[in-house]
Amino acid sequence: MIDHLLWYRSPAAEWTDALPLGNGRLGAMVFGGVVRDEFQLNEDTLWSGGPYVAVNPEAYRHLETVRELIFAGCYAEAQDVANVHLMGRPYLQTSYQPAGRLLLGFDHATLFSDYRRSLDLKRALATTTYTADGVAFRRESFVSAADGVLVIRVTADRPGSVSFGAEFVSEQPGAVHVEGNALHFDGRNRAEVGIPGKLRWALDARVLNEGGAISTEADRLVVAGVDNATILLDIATSFRRFDDVSGDPQTDVATRLDAAAVKSYDELLANHLAAHGALYDRFDIDLDRTQAADQPTDLRIAGFTAGDDPDLAALYVRFGRYLAIASSRPGTQPANLQGIWNKEIRPPWGSKYTSNINVQMNYWLPDVANLGDCVEPLVRMVEELAVTGAKIARAHYSARGWVLHHNTDLWRATGPVDGAQWGLWPTGGAWLCAQLWDHARFAGFPEALVERLYPLLAGASRFFIDTLVQLPGTEFLVTAPSVSPENVHPHGSSLCAGPTMDNQILRDLFAATIAAAHRLDRDHELAEKLMAISARLPADRIGAQGQLQEWPEDWDADVPEIHHRHVSHLYGVYPSLQISPERTPELALAARRSLEIRGDDATGWGIGWRINLWARLGDGDRAHSVLARLLHPERSYRNLFDAHPPFQIDGNFGGAAGILEMLVQSDEEQIRLLPACPKRWTSGAIRGVRARGGVELDFGWAEGSLTALTVRAMQPYTGSISHRGSVLASQLPAGETLVLGSPTS
Repeated sequence: MIDHLLWYRSPAAEWTDALPLGNGRLGAMVFGGVVRDEFQLNEDTLWSGGPYVAVNPEAYRHLETVRELIFAGCYAEAQDVANVHLMGRPYLQTSYQPAGRLLLGFDHATLFSDYRRSLDLKRALATTTYTADGVAFRRESFVSAADGVLVIRVTADRPGSVSFGAEFVSEQPGAVHVEGNALHFDGRNRAEVGIPGKLRWALDARVLNEGGAISTEADRLVVAGVDNATILLDIATSFRRFDDVSGDPQTDVATRLDAAAVKSYDELLANHLAAHGALYDRFDIDLDRTQAADQPTDLRIAGFTAGDDPDLAALYVRFGRYLAIASSRPGTQPANLQGIWNKEIRPPWGSKYTSNINVQMNYWLPDVANLGDCVEPLVRMVEELAVTGAKIARAHYSARGWVLHHNTDLWRATGPVDGAQWGLWPTGGAWLCAQLWDHARFAGFPEALVERLYPLLAGASRFFIDTLVQLPGTEFLVTAPSVSPENVHPHGSSLCAGPTMDNQILRDLFAATIAAAHRLDRDHELAEKLMAISARLPADRIGAQGQLQEWPEDWDADVPEIHHRHVSHLYGVYPSLQISPERTPELALAARRSLEIRGDDATGWGIGWRINLWARLGDGDRAHSVLARLLHPERSYRNLFDAHPPFQIDGNFGGAAGILEMLVQSDEEQIRLLPACPKRWTSGAIRGVRARGGVELDFGWAEGSLTALTVRAMQPYTGSISHRGSVLASQLPAGETLVLGSPTS
């Protein structure tokens, strides 16, 4: 039996106990209280502020001064000048906002029994059941991608037993009013960092009842003596695009609710299950279910290090896929630092899109886990960043193309923010482009996707053609100023020239642009220029400790924070494909040494990255030991959210991707099965996993050996599939191929 359930024996006491629902746009955290239940609500375009461009008109005049100070070794002075003259204006960005809370107060005894609270990942359905006053109560809730609304169903096993009050409270500016069977809220968003709030937004909730009565009391709906009730809720803002806030949220909400209200609960549920299942059911993973899996989820987390619950790792992958579906569907905003779930007016780090690792990590999982559709919001965001980033490129660097630094928000701000030590890093957009090209690899390079990505790749590359500078005394071309996110080197600064990560990212960006140009048979001169520039990027270097150097200089031994959470210089190992034990053994050993020095403990997402790195280096048992740090009460909340701390969703996605990296690795030439499978995972099976080259696989194993393998190539596949160094198949035609056993086609 495969377990798709998170479940608990008590209501949520904290927000990080509550269970997440979402359709990519609309999010809810379900507490499952008995006398008082709470649904904390979000909508993915409800941010502070409004359209703006963070241009600093004096930045370009001071750019060369900062470069000269860096090349002279005056790093602290360079950072001081950059903080005053090179940063974006405003100096900070806007933040993702909570809409508010739907509160349900139930009219029955506070004593209860037979309590159970659960989230069915396969059905995307949260359920709370208990008995009070001799009546068995049940609440089901889901956020429908098909009908676009939150649906809450309240039932009891005795007619006329359901009575509750419903109210909506919000910390946002606005007003509640009630009418008939409906709650309404008309609001405005908040100003932040000097940017006026420009969004109008609306919430509507309607209660549909069988039996009993509904009345109003101040700002509450009072539902009395009904057999059952269905609550429909929706939120919308006036956001249309990063530069357009002309929408009509009241009409949007009314349209969706009117359409949903004429459908029965069973019809709404069937529509929801079909839309969710179309994505969720493409994939599954089994790592052996033991008796430990019979426990509530919080107890499983507490006991994972004991080593008798391998399928908790599989559940973690299923939960990661669930979160991706719930927070990033085509047509919605990309998943931010907290997906779509945030309760704070001032959330940690603004709950933004941090592009020096975090937003990229959010999208490590979808392609390999057969959720390529969920990457579409990221593609669209990068298309928008290319528009706003062109303004920063011209104003700050006098350059063509476009640039993104280390953070962005709903308004697609691209300038350097948060201080030079964090924000003066020009390769955020380049990394996103490299990641989108990897998305194309998984899809098998469909022409429409290559056409869509090429202007982004070419624009990002042109920016660096114009801004790379020659490192004095060498022929190397480097980024300057830049940083190795978010680390401080021994000279009292983060600013530097040509950090290792930048060189690795640019090699990937240029290679992607060249490959796309060749596929489309265009811009041959650009491709040749990029090949010449790529040859002048500094190569990866091995330092005196045997480590892969983080900077061109061998500074690693003297950094102030030796166990820093970022391992930026190991980008070449993962997520890039530049360094591997097979192709570049010396660099792989140096990367391993860097990991050993940096240590396995980190923030939640930092642990997630380390799992992938150890897996890519072929050390499955070490990767599993790092996974045990993630699946631990210090790094996973009771609802399985990643504990940075506080909550950041990138750790969930990074950790889930790392589990799959232990089982399947691929590049454009080869797919390797069980390349870093831990000894603890003696048997298992996986269905629907994707590999680069447009290939989908099902396989099983026992005692470390494959027992079954089915391969589906979406188009002719020219690479090979191997296990333990043996080639199992190569040069596959399009269609289904059963590699182990009798052919089926």
